[in-house]
Amino acid sequence: MHGKPADGAIAGDLTRLTPASEAHLPLLARWFADPEFVRNWGGQPFTREEVAAKYTGGRRPDVESFLILAQNVPVGYVQYVPSGTGQGGIDMVLVPHAQGRGLGPDAARALVRHLHTVLGWNRVTVDPEASNIHAVRAWAKAGFQPVSRQGSQLLMACLPAPGASPAQVHDGGFPSET
Repeated sequence: MHGKPADGAIAGDLTRLTPASEAHLPLLARWFADPEFVRNWGGQPFTREEVAAKYTGGRRPDVESFLILAQNVPVGYVQYVPSGTGQGGIDMVLVPHAQGRGLGPDAARALVRHLHTVLGWNRVTVDPEASNIHAVRAWAKAGFQPVSRQGSQLLMACLPAPGASPAQVHDGGFPSET
């Protein structure tokens, strides 16, 4: 099942992205205060006030924030930010025990599908640390290709299938996980 239900959630095969809200503040504050969780998200823990201001939906529509659920259990956070007509970037972080299980690539594919088909984006980018091999591999499994390097970060992009308009993109327009 794919698409965006009336509750604003975005469904993948293994994950479901649900809009983050003030109700999620206790969970998000705990996550973003954990040095392991933020290791590749700026490296420094966030205060509860910072989390409330940045990650609970308060920056909509400029930044759209989601919890990533796997079997209805929260396992991570993802956001997207438009950066011009038809394009923008996404950022994602998973709790350590959820990494390496295909959940990140699944959530990324679901969000990219939404951005291409519902919002009409023709380019979605991510910028992991080039030294974070696990993240680079996960983004590649989600269909992102390296574009350039900017300092320590690797710019990667995901485009709709060649010849397809954003409205025509479907699951077949994205590379498989293998």
